[in-house]
Amino acid sequence: MTRKRSPISQISRLAHRASGTAAANRMVPEETPVAFSFAGTTHAVMMASPADFEDFALGFSLTEGIIAKPEEIEAIEVEDHGAGIDIQIRLKDTANTRFEARRRRLAGPVGCGLCGIESIEEAMRSVDAVGASKLTLDAEDIVRSVKLLSKVQPLHTETGAVHAAGFYVPGKGIVMAREDVGRHNALDKLAGALAEAGIEGSAGAVVVTSRVSVEMVQKTAAIGSAFIIAVSAPTALAIRTAEEAGMTLVALVRGDDFDVFTNPHRVVLGVAQHVA
Repeated sequence: MTRKRSPISQISRLAHRASGTAAANRMVPEETPVAFSFAGTTHAVMMASPADFEDFALGFSLTEGIIAKPEEIEAIEVEDHGAGIDIQIRLKDTANTRFEARRRRLAGPVGCGLCGIESIEEAMRSVDAVGASKLTLDAEDIVRSVKLLSKVQPLHTETGAVHAAGFYVPGKGIVMAREDVGRHNALDKLAGALAEAGIEGSAGAVVVTSRVSVEMVQKTAAIGSAFIIAVSAPTALAIRTAEEAGMTLVALVRGDDFDVFTNPHRVVLGVAQHVA
């Protein structure tokens, strides 16, 4: 059974300000457990905003390497169980066989001393190479992408408490965006929406409102984009992984200022000056 869930709720709180204290209402984001089940078995559970479930399922399956293309999914069914959402994903034969082999390898026998090593290798899986991309952006593109993303965040506008991931195409602006309480979830939802719309990741840049962790780089590479642009800082591992993938990582976009951490040849800039 499925029902429409609102991603935001109105609550009453006590607001203290310099001018005084009073009871007032505020909009806050909802978060709910969302389980991804393949062949009837739960593979992962995420705390997420209850919206865009089909995008989430498709994007998660793609960015986690469970499928190589959308056509490998036979059906997606969203089941609302009250306490949470169970997304049942049926894979076609070849993809299902590949997934079952992967699950058996990671599960291992009880007390297996190598299972931890295999799980670590899975977390640190090789990132898709995007270094062949010819896409370039100038400083105006980078600044504009973040400004435009801020205009297509209705949940954040109401709550101030959700992340967004958008896809910027030069000359077109933000062509797709998704929001979620989780930054990884927002990016997965964006990946699914892009795949469903048939938009190639190589055509533009992923823009996020969060810091850049290694998973964000891995997922951006899985989308096929050679650019990730973020308002916050990257981790050292994210920088190394972006370099390995041939990806251009731009972060700390604040107004007209930003830092390019990897593969700066894709960013067209003016005359270089010394910056501390």
